[in-house]
Parts: sequence; C-alpha cells; structure tokens
Amino acid sequence: MALPVAFFALFFAWPVAAIVRRGLKADGAWRFGRLVDVVSQPDIRHVLWFTTWQALASTALTLLLALPAAHVFARLDFPGKQLLRAVVTVPFVLPTVVVGSAFLALVGRHGLLDELWGVRLDTTVWAILLAHVFFNYAVVVRTVGGLWSQLDPRQEEAARMLGASPLTAWRKVTLPALAPAVAAAALMVFLFTFTSFGVVQILGGPAFSTLEVEIYRQTSEVFDLSTAAVLTLVQFAAVGAILVVHAWTVRRRETALRLVDPKTTARRPRGFAQWALLAGVLASVAVLLLLPLAVLVRRSLDGRGLGYYRALTDADGGTFLVAPVQAVWTSLEYALAATAIAVVIGGLAAAALARRDAGRLVRGFDALLMLPLGVSAVTVGFGFLIALDRPPLDLRQSWILVPLAQALVGAPFVVRTMLPVLRAVDGRLREAAAVLGASPWRAWREVDLPMVRRALLVAAGFAFAVSLGEFGATVFIARPDNPTLPVAVARLLSRPGELNYGQAMALSTILMVVCAAALLVLERLRTDRTGEF
Repeated sequence: MALPVAFFALFFAWPVAAIVRRGLKADGAWRFGRLVDVVSQPDIRHVLWFTTWQALASTALTLLLALPAAHVFARLDFPGKQLLRAVVTVPFVLPTVVVGSAFLALVGRHGLLDELWGVRLDTTVWAILLAHVFFNYAVVVRTVGGLWSQLDPRQEEAARMLGASPLTAWRKVTLPALAPAVAAAALMVFLFTFTSFGVVQILGGPAFSTLEVEIYRQTSEVFDLSTAAVLTLVQFAAVGAILVVHAWTVRRRETALRLVDPKTTARRPRGFAQWALLAGVLASVAVLLLLPLAVLVRRSLDGRGLGYYRALTDADGGTFLVAPVQAVWTSLEYALAATAIAVVIGGLAAAALARRDAGRLVRGFDALLMLPLGVSAVTVGFGFLIALDRPPLDLRQSWILVPLAQALVGAPFVVRTMLPVLRAVDGRLREAAAVLGASPWRAWREVDLPMVRRALLVAAGFAFAVSLGEFGATVFIARPDNPTLPVAVARLLSRPGELNYGQAMALSTILMVVCAAALLVLERLRTDRTGEF
C-alpha cells in the first residue's frame, strides 16, 4: 500500500488541499464564513440548483430509456448481440468533448436538425440531457442487465402460473430483486452527470453552468480562488455522500441474491411483444447512440472530402503553436505513460485490498480510491499548478504532469477491474508454492499472474481509454505546444470559422475511432471474472 498511498496523497490530496487553503485562508487566518457567503449568493444557488436538477433529470431519463435495453440483453438471444453490446458501450468510453461535439453536429447551428427542420437544441437543457443519456446508456445496460441475466426466470414464471399478469409478476418478483442494481446504476449516472463538465461546457452555453463548469469559470476566467475553493468543498461533500450510498447498494447487490448461470437465461424472442421490444431497443440505439456519431463523421467530411483532415497537418499560428495533428501523437504518448502509472499504482492497491488479512484501514482506502472520479478534475488540474511549483517537485514545465493527472482517473478503473479476480485466486495455491520453496515474488509470478493476466490487460485498456479522453484537469496543465486531443477539440470549437469547426469534428472523429478500437479489443479480452466494466 505504500506506493499507492504516497501517490494519491502527493498528486490528489495535496493539490486539492492546496487550492482549498489558497481560497479559504488569508493573512494566516481561515475564513470559514466565506462558505456561507458564497453559498448564499443567488447566482451560486442557481448553479447548485441546476447541477442537482439536471443530474436528477438525466438519471431518470437514462433509466427510462436504458432499462428496456437491459432486459433485451439479459433475456433475449439474437444475432449480433455481442457486437451490439460493444456498440452500446462505445459512448461510455468516449471523452465528454467528443460527446459534446457529436451533439453539437446534430442539434447545433447548421446541425442535422437545423438543416432538416430548422430546429436548434444547443444552449438548451434538452441537448445536455440527451447527451448525458448518450454517455450513460451503457452504465444502466451493463449494471442492471448484468444482474438481470443472472436472475432465475423460473421465479417470475411461477408467479405467472399462480395467476399474476406479466406486469404484476415483473413488479412483485423481478423488480425487487433488481432494485439494488437499479439503485447502483442510478447513483453512478447521477455521479457522472452531477460532475459533468465537457458536455455542459460545449452544449450549455452561458445560460447553463454546473458546479464543475462554475469552478472552471471562477478559476480560469474570474480568478476568484476563494469561491472556487468553496464550490470544491460543496462538490466534495456531495460526491462523498453519493459514494457512501453507492457502496451500501453494491454490498446489497453482492450478498442479497442467489444467482444462476447467465448463459441459461437468454432465449430467442417469441411472440409479438418480445419482437416489438427488440425492434424498439434497436431503434433507440440507432437514434440515441449511432446517429450522433454518424453525424459527427459526416460533419468531419462535409463538403471537403478529407479536406478537414488534411488541414490538421498545417499549423495556422493562431489556435495552436504546432499542427493540430500533433495532438494525436501527444495524446497517445501521454495516455501510454498514464496507463503504465495507473497499472502499477492500481495493481499494487488491488493486490493489497485483495488480501484476506487486510486491516480495516486498508479496506477503507478502497473507498478513497474512487474520489478522483467524483472530485472536480478542474480543481485537481489547477491544484497541480499551485502545489507542484517548488523543488523538489516543481513539475509545472515537465511533460509528466499530464500523465500523472490522467493516471489519477485511470487507477480506480484498474482497481475495480483487477480486485474481483485477485480475490478469486485461491490462497492455498500461494501457500503450496511457498511450501515448495518459491519466494513471494516467484509465487506471484507463477500463481497469480497467469490468472490475472487477462484482467490486467482489460484494466490497462480502460486506463488507456479514460486517460486519452481526460479533459477537466488536462485543460489547465497541457502546454500550448503539446495539446491533447480533447484540449485541441475544445480550442477549435471555441474559435469561429468553418475550418476550425471542421477540424474539431475531424479530431473528434479520430478520437472516437481510437477509443472504439480500444473498446473492441477489451470486448474480446473480457471474461465473466473481470466484471461488467
């Protein structure tokens, strides 16, 4: 645990504490009264209200649209099911900047809806809500569908034989069993939408601002660190409460049910109702998930063929100091470095947490590992600039700063992927190896590594995908001569002109293809023991 604890203390706790201290401490005295002053401001209360309201609305809409798909994946067997599963998961691993760009091409000015019917939804709450559904659809399908496929269907069939209607049998038998998974999925969706940044920044315009966007505005535009620090504390408290509730629902999900082999529960569709449900789900996937991505690709080719892509090789001297295509190679280099860091840190943490003799303190660290996913990435990025500015850790001009920030987001995915597999390794195998004279290192190499190799590759793939798309922290610390892909897309979208817009669509398409390719590799590596994510 020594290295993971040191890593999170140095590159997460310290930067966050530094920006909070900078904002709330003046002349050697803490100004805690500033908390009340900031929260009582009408514009801040509006931000808090909109952040909560849009997260609740996004969660409800996602559940409404994704639960039928969870049923289809759990109970129906049809050609192309595995491919469709991968397609549904693609939006989840896409960077939020790409999601915002895709919906901007669909509902924004000169977007598809604008061209066909003269309808624009950008700078409206509906664009934000639909983009959040697009992004979180897979969370509900995977989380709820994974459990649904393991529920014994004979229980619901018994209720039907006793006279219950299909709806009554589902409501009184299946729904109570699914409740923990539905609650866990809802909490995850709420967490992701509560801390939404890239989607709201691109689609919301000046009229809509979440806590994350407001922290960015107060930090980078207004330079009011005091207000940013207060909003960080508010978000930190909210995220902590969400994670506590999430941990409770996950424990219920793991211990309350008797499950069966999911391979025995899926059947070919029978009857009009099941075929209609399958057709409806396929249509919703096509409209909600595939259409925005297709429009994004079309916009990257609109009227110029590959002209926008060729333009990426030219440095315009205005938006970038280098050719925009350089962002592709910069992102890949940073993501590979971040993946290596995340695998080492997350792997060591998972190995420590998997030990059956781990103490309460070590087990408590498991929950803390999730905090980087919920705490403002903007705060972490700006905290890097404040905290890591003195020797021996003056890293402001170092290239390693970006991979370190990206690894903070990737490490929790590594832990969550590897932990179930490590816990499943029979400890008696290690004991037998030790009795035969193997050292602890050799026992791990000969016993654990062959069993967790595939999970390790899956974890590395997820860490690579999320590192490639990290935006909130990177937007602060990426150097002008080495922008990452998400930062480059955001800069291009912020500048007027058809060429800048087309280049943003082209870079977004490249980023989407790279992330989708990584996901398809993960789907081939995924096993039941590595979990749904």
